[in-house]
Amino acid sequence: MSDDSPLGIDELLDRVRAGYARVEAREAYEAARAGEALLVDIRYAALRERDGLIPGAVVVERNELEWRLDPQGSHRLPEATDHALRVVVICNEGYASSLAAASLHQLGLHRATDLIGGFQAWRAAGLPVTP
Repeated sequence: MSDDSPLGIDELLDRVRAGYARVEAREAYEAARAGEALLVDIRYAALRERDGLIPGAVVVERNELEWRLDPQGSHRLPEATDHALRVVVICNEGYASSLAAASLHQLGLHRATDLIGGFQAWRAAGLPVTP
């Protein structure tokens, strides 16, 4: 295979995940409780309605993520104050969030990461969820 061959999704995930340290549910919970991380839920509405919400997490649809978290953007969230912000992106099972975290790295958010196993791992760990 040549160096310009397209990547499959599994290889792409391996590559982007090698660029940062992913976090387990308990670590994300503790960091958020301590005010050291912003939890960002990118699950689509039907999943949030079905499974519930993580208290304190900011809901940002995936197609708005970069615009809402870019500290230089005109549509940023109030929490998106600078590039040192520690963001933990949460999807349903921890796949889409990896690609989202990599995208945030490209914007200069070098502390962005994602939750291993996503919302399902959070819930399985017995961490707080609201209907």
